Amino acid sequence: MPLLAYKECHILSPQQLRKLSEHKYSCFSASLLDPLLQPWWNWLVAQTPLWLAPNLITIVGLILNIVTTLILICYSPNGVEAPPRWTCALCALGLFVYQSLDSIDGKQARRTNTSSPLGELFDHGCDSISTIFVALSACISCQLGHYPNWLFFQCFCAIALFYCAHWQTYVSGTMRFGRIDVTEAQFSIIAIHLVSAALGPEIWLTKIGIGNIQLWAVPAVTTIVCGVLSLTYVFSVVVAGGVGKNGSTVAGTSVLSPSIPLTLVVLPALIIAQKSPENIFTEHASVYILAFGMVAAKITNKLVIAHMTKAEMEYLDWSLLGPTLLFLNQYFNCILPEIWLLWFALAWGTQDLLRYCSQVCLEICQHLRIDLFRIPYSPKGSITTSVGSQSNLGADKNGGASHRKSKSKAH
Repeated sequence: MPLLAYKECHILSPQQLRKLSEHKYSCFSASLLDPLLQPWWNWLVAQTPLWLAPNLITIVGLILNIVTTLILICYSPNGVEAPPRWTCALCALGLFVYQSLDSIDGKQARRTNTSSPLGELFDHGCDSISTIFVALSACISCQLGHYPNWLFFQCFCAIALFYCAHWQTYVSGTMRFGRIDVTEAQFSIIAIHLVSAALGPEIWLTKIGIGNIQLWAVPAVTTIVCGVLSLTYVFSVVVAGGVGKNGSTVAGTSVLSPSIPLTLVVLPALIIAQKSPENIFTEHASVYILAFGMVAAKITNKLVIAHMTKAEMEYLDWSLLGPTLLFLNQYFNCILPEIWLLWFALAWGTQDLLRYCSQVCLEICQHLRIDLFRIPYSPKGSITTSVGSQSNLGADKNGGASHRKSKSKAH
């Protein structure tokens, strides 16, 4: 069980917990790669021990993904220095492992009869964190530190698209995956890391014969095209109206309401980066992205919970304390060194996210009478078939009962 938790108050109300118990995962997918990868995922889950809890599978994959990315960041914190090739290869391996484990956690839940709404929430929560590290690692591998504005755009594009994927789910009640979506994005980034590992990260700065265009522009332009297509679909869903009363969201709120928390993260990040007298983003790109990424992960988790509990989403959040202090410090002509506040923002945002997620998991586990990282056994050693057991909920994107990912086509 989580060690860090809000002991003094409850995050979820009794009504939210009741709605969560009634939640049914709805998903539609037209992904090109998912059908091709199903045999690999089916084989992998067949090799997985029955005692291994689905949520434990998810968190192990996330930790590996984070660790491999942090190693890359250590060698190139600003995306300017060329990292060793082996760090790029390690990132490719870490992302492949995460993608594979993230694809079988729901299948494992089916095998062990331990499906519950907590699994869907836990998976989306891990994905919200992974998105930040995956996007940042891709930018470093492509040496985008030489072009800070593009690095900023790519990372915050990933954050925004991931959030928007859940925005349309909050409006329509159904998670939808397009032809080119999360799986395709993940394998594209794996390919980027492998190219950097094989030919060196400097290859992305090679001119490709069309004016002064360099090779990194290819994945950058691809991101723009996919991002525009994704946002076009999201806004078409929003404009069409939600499944709630009078075209509202699943919670009966305005379909535009989720735009406010996202704006409160992205807009200050842009202003602070552009107005910084110390060039805080250019000089400390990785710390900056991670600091604001933790805040974005927090609001995305709150949006997921609002959808699953059919509740109104709160706009203001304590995770915004770090960005607010950075903004005010600039307003008052940088009373404190910006780097101090940036590290504070990262530390505060990380601990706030972990404490929030821990408390939410604790409350849901207590309500559903389940364990987060353990599968209970019956006296004879067989897996219990009770509903209140453990993990992942939903329908496989290809028609099965396994729940899948929720990352946007961001990278």
